Amino acid sequence: MDELIFRVKDRHRPPWRQLVPLYLMCVLPWVFFFRVVDTVTASCVCGAFLVLWGVSFFLVRRSRTTVGAEGITISWGMGRGRTHPWDQIRWVDVRETRTNSGTVRTARITLAGGRRRSLPALSHGNLYPLPDFDTDVRRVINWWELSTDPAMRIQPPRRTRDRLTPHALGVILGLVITAVIVIVVLAQN
Repeated sequence: MDELIFRVKDRHRPPWRQLVPLYLMCVLPWVFFFRVVDTVTASCVCGAFLVLWGVSFFLVRRSRTTVGAEGITISWGMGRGRTHPWDQIRWVDVRETRTNSGTVRTARITLAGGRRRSLPALSHGNLYPLPDFDTDVRRVINWWELSTDPAMRIQPPRRTRDRLTPHALGVILGLVITAVIVIVVLAQN
């Protein structure tokens, strides 16, 4: 089989309507700081913001997943990445996460030690749709099945964080914060 390379820069191209808020986030702090402090400080703050944004943009664009004879190599933009050999990969699956912009599906692997790793460039959602997502995940699973012994394929048990959605965690956190505030107010009275 041929080596598979999935690169973020080939798959995720943000539309202009998503870039406009980023540009506004660059200009608004500069305008705000320009009114409050001197020009040099405002320029330094905006420059630092632009540098951070540029570095993160650069790293995301360089993220990739490579599937080959040695295993799966995951790179988050720095260096050559880390190769996880086939004998260490116990399971390949898709995680679904509900967000405000819809459901995001991300391919991930489970390693022998129980750790899970998301595969960059293999995600699909409303913000960054990937029409061939299911086909690409199937290709990764085919590599995995051809490269591993069936006895080594162990589906991991579901964890608490797999069952709890970010929305549910937010509701629980809100209830805890509200309870703490009520207890503090009642204790003061």
